[in-house]
Amino acid sequence: MGSRQITEKSLAMLRSLPRLSLGNIRDNPGSRRNPKRGRGQHGGDKHGAGNKGSGQRQNYMRLGYETGNNPFYLRMPHEQYYKGHHHRRQYPPISLHEIQKLIDTNRLDISKPIDIASIVRSGLYNFFPDQKHFGIHLTDEGVDIFAAKINIEVQWVSEPVIAAIEKNGGVITTAYYDPHSLMLLKNPKSFFQSGQAIPRRMIPPPDVIEYYTSAEMRGYLADPEKISQERLRLSQKYGYQLPVLENDQNYNMLCERKDPRQIFYGLEPGWVINLRDKCILKPKDEELIQFYSS
Repeated sequence: MGSRQITEKSLAMLRSLPRLSLGNIRDNPGSRRNPKRGRGQHGGDKHGAGNKGSGQRQNYMRLGYETGNNPFYLRMPHEQYYKGHHHRRQYPPISLHEIQKLIDTNRLDISKPIDIASIVRSGLYNFFPDQKHFGIHLTDEGVDIFAAKINIEVQWVSEPVIAAIEKNGGVITTAYYDPHSLMLLKNPKSFFQSGQAIPRRMIPPPDVIEYYTSAEMRGYLADPEKISQERLRLSQKYGYQLPVLENDQNYNMLCERKDPRQIFYGLEPGWVINLRDKCILKPKDEELIQFYSS
C-alpha cells in the first residue's frame, strides 16, 4: 500500500470518529478506583476486627498471641520437668548474712524466738501467700560470719545453715504453714481488728509431710530424741563442739516451740484478740475447746 493510500485511509477514519469534547473524555482504564467498599464483599459489620473477643474490645492482642500462628509455647516440645510448675510452692529466700544484719541493727530481738512474723515485722523481708509463697527459705550466704545464738523457725533450710546455727548454740526448726495462716502472720493487726477467732494451723500436705517429720531437717513434727542424735551427728560431720543447751542461761527461750496447731507465739487457737479494749477472749464452751485443741 502506497503512502497516498495510507493518508487517504487515515483521513477517512478521522472523518468517521466523533469529535473530541468534554462529554467523551475518559481516564485510562484502572487509573482511578472507587474508594467505597461493597457491602457484599466483607459483610459490612465487623470492620476487619473479627468476631467478639479481644480483637474487637481492645487495640492489642493478648500476651502470647501470634496472629493465628501456632504460638511459641505450643511449638516447643513438652518437658516433664515443667509439669505443674504453676502449682509448686515457692519459698522467698533470706540469707544468714541478712539475718545477722537484722540482729546487728536491732531489728530482730534474739532474746525471743524468731519466726516469720518477726522477720516480716523488721520491714526488710516480704512474701505473698497469694502467689504460692509458703514461707522463708534460709540460705547459706554468710554462713562463715554468722555469730548469733537464736531460736529461729523457718520453712525451708539446708544442712550447712543448720550446722552454722547449732554451732553457735542456737536452735532451728522447720515448720509448715498453710496459706491462710501465712496471711495472718503477714498482717496480724488487720486480722485481730476483724474480731475473728485465731484458727488452727493445718497439717502439711502428703508431698511435704516427710520433710517436716524428718529429724535431719529439724522438722517440727520429728521425734525430739532423733533430733538430739542428728545434732550430735552433724557436729561430728562438720567438726565443731556441740554446745550443751541444758547449761545455757537462755535454755527456756531456746526450747520454746509452737504447738503444731498454733500460729502465733503465746496465742492459742480459738482466742479472740480485742485490740480496742486490750484484752483476750477465750472460749469457754467445751465443744469449742475440744475443737481448737484437737
